[in-house]
Amino acid sequence: MPERPDHPGTRISGQLHGGTLDDVGGRIVGGALAPGAVLTLDRLSHEYAVSVSVAREVVRVLESMGMVTSRRRVGVTVLDRSHWNVFDPRLIRWRLASPDRGAQLQSLSQLRRGFEPVAASLAAGAATSEQCGTLARAVSDMVVHGHSGDLEAYLVADVTFHRTLLEASGNEMFGSLGDVVAEVLTGRTHHGLMPDRPNPEAIALHDTIARAVRTGNATEAERAMRELIEEAAEAMSRELDG
Repeated sequence: MPERPDHPGTRISGQLHGGTLDDVGGRIVGGALAPGAVLTLDRLSHEYAVSVSVAREVVRVLESMGMVTSRRRVGVTVLDRSHWNVFDPRLIRWRLASPDRGAQLQSLSQLRRGFEPVAASLAAGAATSEQCGTLARAVSDMVVHGHSGDLEAYLVADVTFHRTLLEASGNEMFGSLGDVVAEVLTGRTHHGLMPDRPNPEAIALHDTIARAVRTGNATEAERAMRELIEEAAEAMSRELDG
């Protein structure tokens, strides 16, 4: 549970909203608030020391994610996961922080196998010179931070690489999945599923992809991306099993 302020008025509503949203969402994902559980705005307001308007905004966001439904005279009812918007980056973040982490990572790895290799192939025929430059710089940063062991800086470069690649595909739907991949990479780093030093083979595969995109080699870009995703999935499995 996040630390709750003694004087909520001293914090802006966005901070209050964010902390409350993360906590309630995390409790739903973790099972502390099971499907069928009923909440009220007054209860949320009292429990989190926030205004009713903040509680209402939290419920509105959770409703948009398919995690709760609100009915007059009934209250706010927690929904089964079959209703959840599983592509919402916030939901992915909460699931990666829950006991459901292993299943969520497996699901996300399977999803990435389905679209990132295709996106890499498309990028080889559609990337702009600026996007190619961004990919190359991201790889250079990954080399530097991989050697130093600065995992946070490495993460920034890794996220930049994958966001840029998806955008470079020219497919707006692939491009919209950048936040999903960013949450996967962030969750892997923040939950101890990265080695202390990033695998040089993974960095080399990023470089291979960047070069293939720049030279228009769609087959090589797709092959290297598929291999990269398999490497990441196997590495995370080892960390989870260990």
